[in-house]
Amino acid sequence: MKLATKLFTIGLALAPTTALAGPAINGAGATFPAPLYQRWFGDYAASTGNRVNYQSVGSGAGIRQFVAGTVDFAASDEPIKAKDAAKVKRGYVQIPMTGGTIAVAYNNPKCKLRLTQKQTVGVFQGDITNWKQLGCAGGAIKVVYRSDGSGTTFAFTSSLKEFGGFRPGAGKSVNWPTGIGAKGNEGIAGVLSNTPGSIGYLSYSFVKNSKTLQAASVQNKAGNFIQPSYKSGFAALNGIQLDPKDLSGEDFNPSAPNAYPISTLTWVLAYKEGNGAKAEAVRDALNYMLSGKAQLVADDMGYVPLAGSILNKARNKVKQIQP
Repeated sequence: MKLATKLFTIGLALAPTTALAGPAINGAGATFPAPLYQRWFGDYAASTGNRVNYQSVGSGAGIRQFVAGTVDFAASDEPIKAKDAAKVKRGYVQIPMTGGTIAVAYNNPKCKLRLTQKQTVGVFQGDITNWKQLGCAGGAIKVVYRSDGSGTTFAFTSSLKEFGGFRPGAGKSVNWPTGIGAKGNEGIAGVLSNTPGSIGYLSYSFVKNSKTLQAASVQNKAGNFIQPSYKSGFAALNGIQLDPKDLSGEDFNPSAPNAYPISTLTWVLAYKEGNGAKAEAVRDALNYMLSGKAQLVADDMGYVPLAGSILNKARNKVKQIQP
């Protein structure tokens, strides 16, 4: 926490919250930030009496529910696409909430894995099939991937594409040439933990306190082998330039020498209008998530707190949510 406090003097003034009990609000979407969101919403309910129900169903499902108007907000690790945004008649605001690193996590306790970008691509497109090829004791590599439409998959495969030659391409869902599928970051973590010799990709938060899983050091654009962490994630995300219209922004192979190369922001989508009596409750919940207090919790849980201009722009977007 000392490091977070030192690097993130997040204007540590808290984003304003009303602390008035209001109607319960419902959200759905990304599994990547779900452990943090559940912690935030629990703390928020305890301090304000306001309830937020969040369903961790994946970015793709969250966007679909948002377009259909069946939730008060959605969460996604990929910015909303123009074709989906055009269907949202009430208008939308897209707000970065936190950042994170996507770990290449594996269950092979006798191996300390250092992956070049070429090797990372090779493992996940099935060219590298034995741990011996990675300098470990021999044995079959069992790849685990997301079976559902996933912003984590979008960010991960976008990095693999930037690394070079990733044949399946980038997207929320791709045709994986090898491995077995699991639903959500939670599902990936469960399969990896129960499958010796397995390797997959998921939010570092699911690896940070695991007794079974390790995170590989992955070579970055500068050629350095970097572990996922708060510090390396901050280095990766600090250079992202946000689109002023919708605060989208990505860098799938950052050039900073100490940056972890597979890092992403994650966003919440809310309606600009048509919120009725829930408008104040939605604004209050999002303001709490963007408060200095909440953002510092992100570091403790393996995420990357927002800071500086990104945080200020996010807070300003919340003001656009109207009844």
